[in-house]
Parts: sequence; structure tokens; C-alpha cells
Amino acid sequence: MAADPTPPPRAAFDAPRLRTLWSFARPHRRTLAVGLLLALAGSALGLATPMITKWVLDALNDSASLTGPVTALFVLLVVGAAVSYRQWCMLGAVGERVVLEARESMVRRFLRATVPALTRRSTGELVTRVTSDTVLLREAAAQSFVGLVNGAVMLVGSLVLMGVLDLVLLGTTMAAVAVTAVLFALLMPGIGEAQQRSQEHIGRLGGLLEGTLRAIRTVKVSRAEERAAERIMADARSAAQYGIRAVRQEALAWTVAGSGIQLAIIAILGVGAWRVGEGKLEVSSLIAFLLYAFTLMEPVTTLSQNLTSLQAGMAAAERIRQTADLTAEAEAEDNSTGTPGRGAPTGRRADCDTGTQVPVLELRGVSAAYGPDAAHAVTDVRLAVPRRGHTAIVGPSGAGKTTLFSLVLRFLEPVDGELFLNGRPYRDYSHSEVRARLAYVEQDTPVVPGTLRDNLLLARPDATEEELRRVLCDVRLTEKVEALDEGLDSPLSSAHVSGGERQRIALARALLRTPEVLLLDEATAQLDGLTEAAVQDCIRSRAATGAVVTVAHRLSTVVDADLIVVMEAGRIRARGTHEELLETDALYRELVAALRLATTTGA
Repeated sequence: MAADPTPPPRAAFDAPRLRTLWSFARPHRRTLAVGLLLALAGSALGLATPMITKWVLDALNDSASLTGPVTALFVLLVVGAAVSYRQWCMLGAVGERVVLEARESMVRRFLRATVPALTRRSTGELVTRVTSDTVLLREAAAQSFVGLVNGAVMLVGSLVLMGVLDLVLLGTTMAAVAVTAVLFALLMPGIGEAQQRSQEHIGRLGGLLEGTLRAIRTVKVSRAEERAAERIMADARSAAQYGIRAVRQEALAWTVAGSGIQLAIIAILGVGAWRVGEGKLEVSSLIAFLLYAFTLMEPVTTLSQNLTSLQAGMAAAERIRQTADLTAEAEAEDNSTGTPGRGAPTGRRADCDTGTQVPVLELRGVSAAYGPDAAHAVTDVRLAVPRRGHTAIVGPSGAGKTTLFSLVLRFLEPVDGELFLNGRPYRDYSHSEVRARLAYVEQDTPVVPGTLRDNLLLARPDATEEELRRVLCDVRLTEKVEALDEGLDSPLSSAHVSGGERQRIALARALLRTPEVLLLDEATAQLDGLTEAAVQDCIRSRAATGAVVTVAHRLSTVVDADLIVVMEAGRIRARGTHEELLETDALYRELVAALRLATTTGA
């Protein structure tokens, strides 16, 4: 069994974790300060109530008017309710804003991160950090700091006013509170550790569940439902185990706190009755003291709740802050409009005007790896892609074909060599400027959440209805769209769209952009013969006016390419037309033979 990757627990309230949590609350410190003042005002009103009650009892004993104390009690009630309502609304709003800011920060960080940085982590775990961890953060960042200070002030205030009433009874109360506090402090670290471990397992559970549901067809065909469920439930059981441990320790802490207060009340009744009998304490003072003893449970409860919430929030804040380690793509000013051919930067236009033959894309001695210690996925690749025409890249599995696309799209940065776009090095462009000139169709083409229209307009939001109809016709999707109840505005999901339809949607989206370079990663692999023929016509039409680069895993899609590049073991071993490679390259002949393609001219 694999070792538990959960990091070792830290101390319950170590300074770094507390600073991490405070960093989420700091932007709202002024609102939190106002909330604290309101909380203290509410506590002061609450602390005044037993004293007003004593005033009522003394007035009854002296046969004096009750108008003053009763009016005071009513005012305390009304003002206290208003203060409590305002504080509740203010801190609740702060909590929601903290959650919103944390979620926005993570979502933007995820989408700006490099592809390797994201793919090294489970998608489900990242989603868990945006959803459940931020909920834990809300209470801790918005309520805990205010609650702890207010609870401490209320506790101290209660004890001070109890001392004003009777020092002997105060000493009795302090002894019980001290014992309770020591026991509570001993229990808190275990609660925090259990909560942190539970959150870690919930994160891994989310990752496993997300991946399993994405591959649900494979799981079912393999009859592996029970085994997959057991893998997922292993983390669910671990999360429950640590959660139960936390609940038990919380229950014990609450029991200790409640028992301590009850013990104090029993002691107060015994000692207070004796002092009243001795004439050393008035009955009204004993009743007021008992009211303070009863209300002492409130600050103790407030402190314990907020300490527990603070621990859960610190663990959540640390997990959220870990997403800051995701390597982000280098940012630069984006000078492009995002619609190549419609105002994109001037490299291509200048080259065409001057009649130069600068390649639209060029790789000069490029090597790349998927990690600092990993072997090179491609080595010393030298390739020039002309402005017009169809360039195909073929080779056995693992040859480095997809890695080339990752380099061109800047999903991956080279460790050696350099890429050029319109004669300018990639380093002179931002990631967005490079991608503004490219369109990409993945082999495993996912649909983006939203409608069919949303998917088509993803990279070209200003496209007209006429342009949409044109590309849908080009990829033979018109009848499919007309059959949908809501047409282009029909919601899409991977479960309701076939693999071939997903490929055609992705190709239509790419064609809609009219890019300088169209990158296709086996874009016809899941199409039937008639539809593939129509799509091949689109590719040929596009190659007549721009550059098309195809990564091919079946050679029937590239035999008529203007240039075929053969890769093996991360290097380019040969290049030429179909006929030239059949005559000169043994590997290409083997690939053709394996797929039973004709080896005659024009096959």
C-alpha cells in the first residue's frame, strides 16, 4: 500500500498558518474592526443586564418605582437586537466576500497556470479547494478573529463584574474556569490535526471521483465498478475516521467546558447561600452573580467555537495558499485582438508585402523535457513551416509528435534551442500573442461547458451567424444542429455528443478563427468515411491560403500533404512527400505497410 502523502501535522496555532489565514481577512480589516466594535457593544449590553436585574430586585425590596430599571431593560433589549442584527449582516457579508475573492484568485490562477503545472495535480482535488475549503475559510476569516476577541473581552468583563459583586464567589468561579481552560487547551491540538487530515482525504477523494467519472465507460466495460468504488471509499473512510476523531474530541472539549461552568454554578450556589446566611451578601447580589455565571457559558462557548473554526480555517487557508505554487505562464502586454487575420500583429502582413519567404513557424535546434530531471521528449528538432501548405508529422507512439505541438502552443517551454513566429523569436511574444495566430484541434476533443454556440465562439466571440453556418456546413454539422430543440443554443456535454461530433465542433471552432496556422492532432480519427472526406476538403482549402500542421496517427490523412516529417525517438529522421519517403525511409514504409495503405503513387 502506498504511503499516506498527507504532510505531518503542525502545531495547532503556529504563526505561519495563522498569518496565512489572516492574509485572507486583511483586506477587510476595517470592516472586521467595525464588526468587533459592534460585537463589543453587544457584549457590553449583555453584561449590563444582570446589574439592571439587581436594580429591579433592590427596587422591589425597597418598594421603590420600577419604571427606571424596567425601561433600562427594554432599551437594552432593543439596542442589543439592533446591534446584533447589524453585526451579523456585516460579518456574514465579509465572509462571503472572502470566499468569493479566494475562489476568484484560485480560478484565475488555475487558468493562468502552465499546462504541466496543472496536469501534475488531480483536477478533482483542485476543484475541492475551490469549493469545500473556501467554505471552511469563510467562518474562520470573517468570524473567528472577531469572535475570539469578543469572547475574551466578554469573559474578562463577566469576571470583573462578578468581582464587583463578591470577591469570594469570584475566586470560586475562577478556580473552576482555570481547570476548564487547561483541559480545553490540551484537547484543541488534537482537534486541529484531525480536521486537517480529514480535509486532505476529502481532497484526494474528489480527485479520484472526478477521474473515475470521466472514465466511467472504461470502468463499466472493465466491470471494475466495485474496485473503483473501493479506491474512492478508502479516502472517504479515512476522511470519516479523522472526522469522527475530531467530533469526539470536540464533544469532549464541549463536555469539559459545560461541566466546568456547571461545577462553578454549583459551587457559587453553595458558597453564596452560606454567605447570604451569614449576612455577608445580599440576595440580589447573589442572583446577579448567578446570572453572570450562567452567561459565562456564552463567552466560553464563543471561544471554543471560534478556536475550532480557526483551526479548520487555518488548515483550509494553507491548502488554498498551496495553489500559489502553480507555475504561471509569463505575462506580457497582449497587443493582439485575439482574432488573427482581423488586426493581429503585423509580422505576417509585412512579410507578404515584401515578398519574403520567412516561415510562419520555425523550430531551430529545439529540445524539450517534461521536468528538470526528465529525459528529453524531443531533441534538436529543426523544422520550418511555410506560410501556405499542409505539413504532416508522423511517427510511432512516443516519437515526440504531440510534444512538438505543446512547444508550438507554448504549453511547454524548450530547454534548448528556440522557436520563431513570423521570423521573430517566441520570447518577444506573450503566450496570448502566440496563440492568437494559432488554432488547435485536440485528438481527444472535449466540449467546453455551455451551449454549442458557446463552444464555437470560444476563440472568436465576434463571429456572425453567417460565419457560424458556413463552418458548420464545412464540417457536416448543419443537420445535427437543425435537429436540436434549441439549435446553436442547445446545452452540450461530453455524454451527449459523440467523439466524431466533438471533433467536428472543435474543427469548426478552429476554422472560424481563420488562423495563420491550423494545428490538427489527428482531427479525423473518429469520423466516418463521408464526413472525413468533407473535412479533408476543408483542410485542403485551408492549406491553400494558410499553414496547416497535422499530427497523424493514421497515414490516410496525410498522404497528400505537401511535406511529411517522420519522427522517431524525439528526433526528425526524414522529411519529404509521400512518394519520396516511400522510396527513401524504411520506417515510413513500415508505418504505411502496418496500416495497409497502397504504396503506389497517388495512394
